[in-house]
Amino acid sequence: MDRVAKLASQKAVVIFSKSSCCMCHAIKRLFYEQGVSPAIYELDEDSRGKEMEWALMRLGCNNPSVPAVFVGGKFVGSANTVMTLHVNGSLKKLLREAGALWL
Repeated sequence: MDRVAKLASQKAVVIFSKSSCCMCHAIKRLFYEQGVSPAIYELDEDSRGKEMEWALMRLGCNNPSVPAVFVGGKFVGSANTVMTLHVNGSLKKLLREAGALWL
């Protein structure tokens, strides 16, 4: 859990992902298209990935545990939550407040 919290606070936007996950790919693409360069941690390529996945599940990321998106060091949610925030316009506000977007 400490590792996840530490990594999540190191950049304005952090995404915990799996390289084979199509929803993870879609969420990463969404952030890139917004002009955001998130830190991305591919759990299936990290030697401590399983440990981090368990920590994410304890935070409330489950079924599936990825993508898990943190903005400004705070857990925002997974794909459904991020897409809802994007559609209703509040994602950009969160990104600006976290310093991930300038405009």
